[in-house]
Amino acid sequence: MKKNNIVKITSAILVVMLLATGCGKKIEVKNGSKVAVSVKGEKFTATEYYEKIKEDNISKLIDMIDHSFLDKDYKTTSEETEEINKQIDQIKSSYGSNEDTYKAVLNQYFGVDDENELREKLSLEYKRNEAIEDYVKDDLKDDEIKKYYNEKVFGEVKASHILIPVDVKEDATDEEKNKADEKAKKEAEKVIKELNDGKKFADLAKKYSKDESNASNGGDLGYFNLDEMVTEFSDAVKKLKVDEYTKEPVKTEFGYHIILKTGEKEKKKLKEVKDDIKEKLMKEKLNDDKTLYYHTLIAIREKKKISWNDDGLKKAYDNYMNDLIDKASQN
Repeated sequence: MKKNNIVKITSAILVVMLLATGCGKKIEVKNGSKVAVSVKGEKFTATEYYEKIKEDNISKLIDMIDHSFLDKDYKTTSEETEEINKQIDQIKSSYGSNEDTYKAVLNQYFGVDDENELREKLSLEYKRNEAIEDYVKDDLKDDEIKKYYNEKVFGEVKASHILIPVDVKEDATDEEKNKADEKAKKEAEKVIKELNDGKKFADLAKKYSKDESNASNGGDLGYFNLDEMVTEFSDAVKKLKVDEYTKEPVKTEFGYHIILKTGEKEKKKLKEVKDDIKEKLMKEKLNDDKTLYYHTLIAIREKKKISWNDDGLKKAYDNYMNDLIDKASQN
């Protein structure tokens, strides 16, 4: 049940009660609570209705709570609007232009009745993500940041490479793939042997490398940040001294590489890269612990000092969040 629907039903109940009072009817009482609606002798009280919706619609109440402070703390930006438009365009492109199908998808998968409600829902999720990311970054300790800086931050490096791809069709059998892999590896080992025999790296790159973007330039990749490359490539470069090449072929998703490190710059000072480090640590933490998203939402709400005047609602909230955390921990 949507928030607007809850409001409409509640308003309807109040109208019935007001009309009953206005007509001079005596308000009925059932089990100590005023009867809001009667249907052929069956009496429904406002209290019974409230008890029912607080369990079934706790997520709607949480949305209302989050909206109350997130809309103030995080104003809608052009970036948010652009991201929401992109998501809606993707939904429309996936399910066609049929209006009935589109509305059915919105209701079934997003729990909304129209595009305006969808925009409101996506906006809330966007702002929740902003708040969560800011909270996680603000919660980082100085020693975490320094550790990352010492172990994972490097100056730009310069390198050249020779790429020997694994030449195989996508529909090849496992045996064919293994043979193609072995062939590429042997060719890479042959190149290393020629390097050991004194051949020039640039000449061998022009002769053997299949990386058309730089083979004619002796395999020169110029200066780059290590995190711009795939992990296997970066890890190999880290271990090399300047003017040293890899003595074993380095395998990546692109094939086998022989890498020559040709330069290295001094890394930037901590204060210059601190914001980037916090951004990367935040993403690592959220990616490594899927429950952190929900634990952080709970912490943000607690920081806002939300008061629960109904123990039943508080219990429903705790149960709802614990259920989300349990599901996230299984992913």
